[in-house]
Amino acid sequence: MGGERQHYYGKHGTPQKYDPTFKGPIYNRGCTDVICCVFLLLAIVGYVAVGIIAWTHGDPRKVIYPTDSRGEFCGQKGTKNENKPFLFYFNIVNCASPLVLLEFQCPTPQICVEKCPDRYLTYLNAHRSQDFEYYKQFCVPGFQNNKGVAEVLRDGDCPAVLTPSKPLAQRCFPDIHSHKGVLMVGNETTYEDGHGFRKNITELVEGAKKANGVLEARQLAMRIFEDYTVSWYWIIIGLVIAMVLSLLFIVLLRFLAGIMVWVMIVMVILVLGYGIFHCYMEYARLRGEAGSDISLVDLGFQTDLRVYLHLRQTWMAFMIILSILEVIIILLLVFLRKRILIAIALIKEASRAVGYVMCSLLYPLVTFFLLCLCIAYWASTAIFLSTSNEAVYKIFNDTACSVAGKTCNPETFPSSNESRLCPGAHCQFAFYGGESTYHRALLGLQIFNAFMFFWLANFVLALGQVTLAGAFASYYWALNKPDDLPAFPLFSAFGRALRYHTGSLAFGSLILAIVQIIRVILEYLDQRLKAAENKFAKFLMTCLKCCFWCLEKFIRFLNRNAYIMIAIYGTNFCTSARNAFFLLMRNIIRVAVLDKVTDFLFLLGKLLIVGSVGILAFFFFTHRIRIVQDTAPPLNYYWVPILTVIIGSYLIAHGFFSVYGMCVDTLFLCFCEDLERNDGSQERPYFMSPELRDILLKESAEEEGKRGEVEE
Repeated sequence: MGGERQHYYGKHGTPQKYDPTFKGPIYNRGCTDVICCVFLLLAIVGYVAVGIIAWTHGDPRKVIYPTDSRGEFCGQKGTKNENKPFLFYFNIVNCASPLVLLEFQCPTPQICVEKCPDRYLTYLNAHRSQDFEYYKQFCVPGFQNNKGVAEVLRDGDCPAVLTPSKPLAQRCFPDIHSHKGVLMVGNETTYEDGHGFRKNITELVEGAKKANGVLEARQLAMRIFEDYTVSWYWIIIGLVIAMVLSLLFIVLLRFLAGIMVWVMIVMVILVLGYGIFHCYMEYARLRGEAGSDISLVDLGFQTDLRVYLHLRQTWMAFMIILSILEVIIILLLVFLRKRILIAIALIKEASRAVGYVMCSLLYPLVTFFLLCLCIAYWASTAIFLSTSNEAVYKIFNDTACSVAGKTCNPETFPSSNESRLCPGAHCQFAFYGGESTYHRALLGLQIFNAFMFFWLANFVLALGQVTLAGAFASYYWALNKPDDLPAFPLFSAFGRALRYHTGSLAFGSLILAIVQIIRVILEYLDQRLKAAENKFAKFLMTCLKCCFWCLEKFIRFLNRNAYIMIAIYGTNFCTSARNAFFLLMRNIIRVAVLDKVTDFLFLLGKLLIVGSVGILAFFFFTHRIRIVQDTAPPLNYYWVPILTVIIGSYLIAHGFFSVYGMCVDTLFLCFCEDLERNDGSQERPYFMSPELRDILLKESAEEEGKRGEVEE
């Protein structure tokens, strides 16, 4: 058996030997992975240079304000269109053309106006009537009524017809609505031209419907934005409640770890049970109501998600999902009941460590602040890069024309040869672009911007992991706790990480960033290949995406444990990753069961907090309860603030529990090292606490016995 044990260890590295001088994280250490540190600093300098170049050439107004056919902003202060905030399309039907997807511009004249048209009116009717002054404001700037009707319409000086419109995202779109089952624009369905012929505007309605179909997502976004503007105050209150509950849970976990874990388990089961009961009651209530038996497939996708809550099939689906989740959790609890007792002991030890290093609970705020800086710099640089192009003007024509699509100059176009070749063509703003070296390099700069964001974000997360690991390792390797605990362990670990291991953190985060940018490129290629019918290419792309997803998960796991070894021993990244991997492989049973059980318990804690806050938000925003005398504001979609509160609550709970998770992982690796270094005698005492020693060593003895029975 001893030979088998040596062979087993030989496959997974050499166990740590007893060292009487080892007392925890090594203080006399040197700098590691210096080359990677230099590369990171050079990359940051280059990133700053890219940002400066982008900020010099970019103009964010191109994203905020619409532009007319001459590339001038609508509603921008300090311009001649300052009092004209809305963009008006001469012929909205042309916006349904495939050319819009290619050029990102409707092939029709566009001008800035003070307000959108509110009536039906044709140019023929308005030409010789008192309505002409009203109509004239929708013609090109500087229009003089010195041409015939045919010439005006041919030259595109004025639109042929005005239709009632409403502004959406500072753009005028036809006011389409349904009246008694008939699709209408405004309050009428016909108009009369100057010769007395009444023309049905079905074509206009259908064309506008197609154009508005492209803009449904934008309309949904605007409604969601409106909901945020009236509910942000209550969303913040919900997130504060989530933060208070998370902090209260962590504090109680410090003193009542065992009781809190079982209370957490019972509460999660009860919350899921209530969700199943509520879904059943809604399912039963809708029985017999008209339209409630329509299937989700027949209904299709609807932008107003409240429609789905009036279907019995929706609540049935919710009930099935919650029931499956409830059964899975109960089965896991039944089969892992012994492991849960061990995990509770590990959580108790982690609670003591967090209690002695209380400032560790505030460190996620530092990580959050640094991540916000990374996100803000990346987003602003991306916006400035995307808006640093120059205005490009192209020739647009409704009919076939040999020069259509070519670039032009709006100042000289009326007297150019192109204008004579295509009398009905227009030279108008198409998009922002350019032909210079800088403009050709914009795509590469955007990729570099995304890559640097991944690198820096992973570096910030790595810095937090090394810092917390160093602080909690100092607690574990203190023989007489807390007397031997060094002063300010968190700040000491943070200083060591920055001073000695910036290169190692940069190395680990660089590997992860490379995998992540490859995944982004694969997603981009997958979107481009969706229209292709090549099944082999789709299969290959799916396999690549799956492989790199798995690779990213593995690298995250390996990096996390490598950072713990860096915090303890001060070795470089490769050495730390190898030692951590072999240490975990020598304790693979404990890793697969004990460590993951604690992760499962922490997940239940997050679900409890998220579920409690989510249920409270649901009842409040659906006007089923009131807080004091206040009630929820009227909303387009009440799921918008509810989902925001749920997602925000999860992130907040994850921030607090991540400290516990890192503490458990660090204590677990230290425990495995402690078993290999020491034997529990007076000469080589264990550093683990007596409570943890009694439970874990008992489990270790049982595992050794089972292994011996198998070998026999």
